[in-house]
Amino acid sequence: MTNLERYYNKFDEDHRLTTRHGQVEFTTTMKFIHDFIPAVADTNGIARIADIGAGTGRYSVALAREGHTVTAVELVQKNLSVLESKHEKVNLWPGDARNLSFLDDESFDITLVFGPLYHLHTKDDRLQAMSEAKRITRRGGLIFCAYVMNEYSVLTYCFKQNHIAEVMAEGKLTADFHTTGDDDQLYTYFRLEDINALAEEADLERVKIFAADGAADYMRRELNALSEADFQHFLDYHLATCERLELLGASSHVVDVLRKW
Repeated sequence: MTNLERYYNKFDEDHRLTTRHGQVEFTTTMKFIHDFIPAVADTNGIARIADIGAGTGRYSVALAREGHTVTAVELVQKNLSVLESKHEKVNLWPGDARNLSFLDDESFDITLVFGPLYHLHTKDDRLQAMSEAKRITRRGGLIFCAYVMNEYSVLTYCFKQNHIAEVMAEGKLTADFHTTGDDDQLYTYFRLEDINALAEEADLERVKIFAADGAADYMRRELNALSEADFQHFLDYHLATCERLELLGASSHVVDVLRKW
């Protein structure tokens, strides 16, 4: 069993996006998916959507219930079993984002890559995942790629949770506090320049980039203490500011929306 499988076998992925900080991420991301669907859907408003690294299907299920044709690919068997148990109209495949040979070329209007780039540690692996997402997306279609951000990891794990001394001693940070990836760690963390470079090498055009959750992951306790009305104000604030470039790098998650030509 891989580190990734061991992690998700213990982690309640189905619950994460229903928490308040998870609701910020889900609501924001769905808002932008909905913004773009009309531009790529058929005349009935139906889009063909691939969810690569679908987890337990939070996005797949929501989009399928809206009537879209959804294909979900997931590497971790536990997550795939949870998604299968929901008995939704989602086409399910076990698979790795780096090899989607079971999916046809240019068969999707929108491809979501919301998990794989968190866990691929080499440039070659990330480019292979991007290449496969690009291959299955039709010309003029869109690829949504999600990233976990470097500064979020440094601020929370190194300083808030007080692991900075051990991290520095193990050489897991560069002199300018960029995390160094290796096969033993679960996540790979990005800065905006890393995201820019990957999109450029994949030869994809950016049409939008936004913070999926902004400050929400830093504020879990505070968000839980808010009334429903005040939490809605926070959501409104986040949606109003989530595209501000000066705030993107400190978000927990950033989503890059790319067009294939």
